[in-house]
Amino acid sequence: MKLIVGLGNPGKQYKKTRHNVGFLVLDALRDELLPYEPSLWEFSKKFNADISGCTVGGEKILLAKPQTFMNDSGMSVQAIAHFYQIPPRDSIVIHDDKDILLGDLKVQTNRGSAGHNGVQSIIERLGTEDFTRIRVGIRSHNEKHMRDTQSFVLGRFGFFERKEVESAIKRAAHEARALIA
Repeated sequence: MKLIVGLGNPGKQYKKTRHNVGFLVLDALRDELLPYEPSLWEFSKKFNADISGCTVGGEKILLAKPQTFMNDSGMSVQAIAHFYQIPPRDSIVIHDDKDILLGDLKVQTNRGSAGHNGVQSIIERLGTEDFTRIRVGIRSHNEKHMRDTQSFVLGRFGFFERKEVESAIKRAAHEARALIA
C-alpha cells in the first residue's frame, strides 16, 4: 500500500491559497487516476483527513488531505500510517515550498523539513525523514511579495501566476503518478 498526502489548510478561506498547493495536486492526481475508479473524497473522523483510494497494478493507493491545519499534519499522517501499517518509505508528501521558484518542482527522499512546518510535523510524528516529498515551488519572482511569509503563503495566486501554478500542479500529479506506477 502507498500513502500519498497533500498538505494544506481546511476551510473555504484557504481553498486556493499558495499553502494549499498540496491539496490541489492531490485533486489533480485523483483525476489522473480516474481510470482506476478512485473513491470520492470522504472525511474520515478517525484520521481527521479527507480520504480517497483505488488500486493501481494490484497495489492499494490511499490519498489523504489532512484536515488538521498545516502545522499539525503529522497527526493525520501518523494515524493513517499506523492504522494501515504503511512504512514511511511507502509515503509521498506533496507540499508548497516558498524557497523554490513558482512553477518548479523538486522530488526528494529522506530529507529534512527545510523549515516547512507541515513536513516537520510529519517527521516528528513518524520519527523519520525516510519518505518522498514532492516540493512545488511558490516563490514569487518579485522579492517584495516575500517580505511577510505568512501573508504570502496564505495569499492567493495572482492573475499572471495562475498559468504557471496550474502547469506545476499537473506536473506534480504526473510525478506522483509515476512514483506509484
